[in-house]
Amino acid sequence: MSQLPIHELLPQIAQACQTSGQLILQASPGAGKSTVVPLFLLQQLSGSGRIIMLEPRRLAARNIALYLAQQLGEPVGQQVGYRVRGEQKTSKATRLEIVTEGILTRMLQHDPELSGIDLLIFDEFHERSLQADTALAFALESQAALRPDLTILVMSATLEGLPLQQLLPEAALLSCPGRAYPISYHYRPVNRQQPLVPQWGSVVLDAVQNENGSLLVFLPGAGEIDRLAEWLQSRLPAEIAVLPLYGRLPFAEQQRAILPCTAGKRKIVLTTNVAETSLTIEGIHVVIDSGLERRSSFDLKSGVTRLETRQIAKASATQRAGRAGRLGPGVCYRLWNEEQQDRLDEQSPAEILRSDLASLLLEAALWGSAPEDLLLLDKPPAPALAAGRQLLQWLDVFDEQNHLTAKGRQLALLPCEPRMGHLLSGAQVLEQQGHQGLLAAACYLVALQEERVLGNDPVSVQLQRLSHSLRPAAQRWWQRMQGNGALPACPVAETDILTAMAWPDRIARKSGELRYQLANGQRADLVPDHPCQGKEWLVAVSLQQTDQGLRIFTAEPLDITTLEKTEPQLFREETYLGWDSKEERVRAEKQFRLGAIVLKRQPLTDLSAEQKAQCLLEGIRVHGLSCLPWNTDSEQWLQRWRCAAEWLPELALPAADDVTLLAGLEQWLLPHLDGLSRLEELKRLSLLTILRGCLSWPQQQKLDELLPVYFTAPTGSRIALRYEAGRSPVLAVRIQEMFGQSETPKVANGKVALQIELLSPAKRPLQITQDLVAFWQGAYSEVKKEGKGRYPKHYWPDDPLQAMPTKTVKRLM
Repeated sequence: MSQLPIHELLPQIAQACQTSGQLILQASPGAGKSTVVPLFLLQQLSGSGRIIMLEPRRLAARNIALYLAQQLGEPVGQQVGYRVRGEQKTSKATRLEIVTEGILTRMLQHDPELSGIDLLIFDEFHERSLQADTALAFALESQAALRPDLTILVMSATLEGLPLQQLLPEAALLSCPGRAYPISYHYRPVNRQQPLVPQWGSVVLDAVQNENGSLLVFLPGAGEIDRLAEWLQSRLPAEIAVLPLYGRLPFAEQQRAILPCTAGKRKIVLTTNVAETSLTIEGIHVVIDSGLERRSSFDLKSGVTRLETRQIAKASATQRAGRAGRLGPGVCYRLWNEEQQDRLDEQSPAEILRSDLASLLLEAALWGSAPEDLLLLDKPPAPALAAGRQLLQWLDVFDEQNHLTAKGRQLALLPCEPRMGHLLSGAQVLEQQGHQGLLAAACYLVALQEERVLGNDPVSVQLQRLSHSLRPAAQRWWQRMQGNGALPACPVAETDILTAMAWPDRIARKSGELRYQLANGQRADLVPDHPCQGKEWLVAVSLQQTDQGLRIFTAEPLDITTLEKTEPQLFREETYLGWDSKEERVRAEKQFRLGAIVLKRQPLTDLSAEQKAQCLLEGIRVHGLSCLPWNTDSEQWLQRWRCAAEWLPELALPAADDVTLLAGLEQWLLPHLDGLSRLEELKRLSLLTILRGCLSWPQQQKLDELLPVYFTAPTGSRIALRYEAGRSPVLAVRIQEMFGQSETPKVANGKVALQIELLSPAKRPLQITQDLVAFWQGAYSEVKKEGKGRYPKHYWPDDPLQAMPTKTVKRLM
């Protein structure tokens, strides 16, 4: 331990923590930041001060706490303890606590001053979990407003792509190299169109034969780990153990993979990206990297967060390979080619950029802020925030003004995503109203969702089949909701009500053989031969966006009558005023609705003139501005307005593009629709008068003065100009009427030259120019030759600049 590179930096770390209050520590893998720095700073604290260190992974949190406690010669839970989801080992003596899974966020929400805590450490911040980003934002606000004495230390293996210094401009910055031995790289690309397990296994067997030491194999998920372990078992000698390592394994099995082998033994550890950072796995000299990871991704259209198997980024590939060089020279097999390595993304996208942000919105609202106002490294995407706010309104967490409701405040105290929190709290209320067993079933359903084992069978069938394996996780939720007592066996009688409570926006009614209308307004198809096929009502629990559209994979048949009794707040009666596109007229009716699903309709006939006009407005929005009674005068007025807004900003004219006009129909058009209810009745409107009224009288006068409707030719003819936004105005005039004109006419205070279409005596185009002098001196000679032959009775002077303009033939001049 004393030889780790981080030791040389410890005095500077102590000094920065004492004087700055904020410190960014960049330490490469193997430097010892996670294991040395926390204990060193614990020794520096005086009195009863405490340290909270945030780890992004439960596996790392538990093992770091165990390791640090061993360094002190104590069991976990004395000076060093930990808290992760569903598990805690701390005591009154604990002064260094390793936490994860949003626990630091909960601590900040409960006590923004963080009483008794002197130092916050954010470890492995480069992993950019949403919880870590949120907790850091809250901690920075707490430090600035309430706890100027609080020290914040952010530790990261890399700062590349992390604008931490912009977020923490006053922070001290220290950097420490890692300790790594040379690594030999072998590229062994696999064919991803063929079964992968035999190909991975073949590389593992080659490495076992050709290399010394134990192996660490990175795979995308637990399913691949189990399949490769089974494939290897019969092909390896007895002295080589195959050990899985991933987050959901029991702690004892995780330790088997992490601790050293007995003498003369080797091990092959099959792991996910949980082993990229923080963990030191004893005896590893060889890394085999599949190059794949399971990454969550939120689909805005379906509203579903799904796990996708994706290629890792360069930063992850470097971290994984580094595991081979911790103890001595190592070997890394990469199961892709060198060309692919060069094309890898530098970093994986931060979780805040690819996640369902409902939880962030809830946390921010409870904190008394909005996500847009928090000190976050990345701005949350606006579409994801909008989708999150809509979901929280469905769950009655936000009201229509996006303010936190009383139910929302209660739900925010539960350490789970909003859907599951709404399910648990709602089931608890129904249980108290006499729905026996509903809370227990809700606990099992939350466990099922957390374990991500949803299949195509109805949810009730899956709960029955998996209830035994789900029981430990469900028991934790039962204890949290009930306080004590044993969890009953899983009842499934009202599973449909539970799923509707968790996914109210995905309640769906049959509208075709496989097609369903969802309460959130979308349409989706059941996958073929689904067990729920033919059911009139169901809850679409699992959706995916495919090339064929939105598909329902997991569902639960629903008794809509029972739902109306248990969850009446989901149903509402509304007066609908809208536009019937099929009949091209106003439609008004009283509707009994479940979201976008209309259950009953009752026509309304006694509409006021104002209501009819509002409906007609919707029809205009559907059809666009083209359905209005345009003519040349009104079209040219609009084009002149748009040109003036571009060329003469000093006039401060309002925008007049189609999007703005459609958005502002209530202001400029609605007052003129009194008594109208059909599109054909729009013919009564004087659109020119309406459009002129959008501008003030002085603006109208300036527009007529600076962008005139007519141009007076040298002959006295008044010729209409043609305006079009984004182009110069066009003057179409017979060439003889422009003789002697040396200046190209201009509008808009001389800013914009006219585009002149010079016409023949028969008003056919001869030439287009914006430079009359250049035309007279150049191309005119060719035009004159052709014109004299075709129109001999008309005047074609040799020197047009000195000639008199005319609109008659030669004999009348």
